[in-house]
Amino acid sequence: MSKSLIAIAGLALALPAAAHAQDAVDTGDDSYNMVIVYGDDECPQSTADQIVVCARKAENDRYRIPETLRFSQSPANTSWAERVERFEMAGDFGIMSCSPTGAGGFTGCTQEMINAAYADKANDAGVRFGEIIAAERAKRLATIDEDAAAEQERVEMIEREYMERLERERAAETAGEDALPQPEAGADPE
Repeated sequence: MSKSLIAIAGLALALPAAAHAQDAVDTGDDSYNMVIVYGDDECPQSTADQIVVCARKAENDRYRIPETLRFSQSPANTSWAERVERFEMAGDFGIMSCSPTGAGGFTGCTQEMINAAYADKANDAGVRFGEIIAAERAKRLATIDEDAAAEQERVEMIEREYMERLERERAAETAGEDALPQPEAGADPE
C-alpha cells in the first residue's frame, strides 16, 4: 500500500461518524491534518502528535463543486467559442504576443503560461492552509518556553529532594558507627 493510501485509511479511522460532512486533504505529512468542515459540524480535536486545521465553509456549499474548480482559468475549461475569439483578436501579434499570426508570435506563449501558473499558485487553497498551519505552530511554540521552564523546575525539585534524602541516609550511617581504628605508626602492614 502506498504511503498516501495508508494516511487516508488512518484518517478515515480517526474521524468521527460525522466524517461524511468533512473533506480531508492528504498532505503527506502526519504532523498536521487539514479538514474542511461544513456548517455547524464539529472539527476534530488536535492531539499532541498532530495539529488539526479546520476550514469552515457554509452549509450550502457542502455538495457544490469547489470554488477552485468552478471558476478555473484552465484551458481545458475554456469554451471553443472563446478560443476562436482569442485567435480572431487583431492587434496582438508579433514577438512575445503568443498569437498564431505575425513573425515570432509564438515566443510569448511560455511567458504567458508561467504567469498563469504563478497566478494559480497565488490563489491556491493549499497556500491558505499553509498560512493557517504556520499560525497554529506559532501559537503552540509560544508556550514552549514556559512549559520547558516549569518542567526544569520540577526536575530540579526532584533532584534536590533526592540529594537531601541521600545526605540524611549518609548522616544516619556514620552517626551509628564507632570511629574506625587507625593503624599504628611504624607498624608493618604485613
